[in-house]
Amino acid sequence: MFYRETGQYKTNYAADMALFPIRQDRIGMVLILIVAFVVIPLTMSSFTLSAVMIPILIFALASIGLNLLTGYTGLISLGTAGFMGVGAYATYKLTTLFPDANIVLLILLSGFVAAAVGVVFGLPSLRIKGFYLAVATLAAQFFLSWCFVRVPWLVNYNISNAIEVPTRTMFDIPITGPNATPVARYLVVLTVVVVMTWIASNIVRGRIGRSWMAVRDMDIAAELIGIRLYRTKLLAFAVSSFYCGVAGALMVFLWLGAAEADSFNINQSFIILFMVIIGGLGSLVGSFFGAAFIWGLPIVLRAAPEFFGISVHAATVEHLQFMVVGALIIFFLIVEPHGLARLWQIGKQKLRVWPFPY
Repeated sequence: MFYRETGQYKTNYAADMALFPIRQDRIGMVLILIVAFVVIPLTMSSFTLSAVMIPILIFALASIGLNLLTGYTGLISLGTAGFMGVGAYATYKLTTLFPDANIVLLILLSGFVAAAVGVVFGLPSLRIKGFYLAVATLAAQFFLSWCFVRVPWLVNYNISNAIEVPTRTMFDIPITGPNATPVARYLVVLTVVVVMTWIASNIVRGRIGRSWMAVRDMDIAAELIGIRLYRTKLLAFAVSSFYCGVAGALMVFLWLGAAEADSFNINQSFIILFMVIIGGLGSLVGSFFGAAFIWGLPIVLRAAPEFFGISVHAATVEHLQFMVVGALIIFFLIVEPHGLARLWQIGKQKLRVWPFPY
């Protein structure tokens, strides 16, 4: 009754191919942005912003990067955390070389460094795919992790071998460093994530995105209709690594405040892969669902027993998290391979025809 397309006529091709062709979707997106930019900063505590909202946004951006490669192009990657580390270390070096530059600009520039590294490690995709490509990207993860530990130049020969985030301001407001407030950091991260998500949505709906999906569905047929496989695959690696690099820089400079090489280990890559699988392959909104679910699951598992007056050890919560995530991955791969995003689409489709069953 409230979610109908009746009476909403499309008079041109641009209106039919709009990002939100249904009026209710546009209204809903405006409300979501109002809540994200206004309500949440005014109502949530500093702890909730720092420990829940900021990491969810950052991991959602990293999931979008992996989804562009795996979900839309069909290329498996297990080196996501390594590319995130490239972005973080590149930002740290850029802040040293350009101490007066805008930190957000440096974070975006670090994404291009990560994109260049991603193209280098994406070269094997020109000849191999599937399991062998996954092993190649896994090798990239281990090599980058080795560089983060063994190359002291990356941390300016810091004896602690860690990234130390300096204080940087925007409009005279600290957004990085110990003096930055959680609200300021949250708003910067939210703005970057919203803009980059909008760019990604336009990419996947355009010529480049259609080329990626053609390669994903059948690369031989894509080549026969004129798509250049090598250029398309390398472009997918570049864009994916760019998003992951920006996410890694945001993670260190606007969330953690400092980081060591272990912050970008193989476990991080698998966590982001799980977010993509549970959220939904080939779906941008699924990246947000997966990030919110994986990051919020231990919080819910820890809070639920306390709500009922039951004391649960932290180690038990961690084991329960592994069990639940593992079971859900198996469930979604068998029952609904498109993850939570597909369930969201089904719910919207039911609303279109409600109260009728068809």
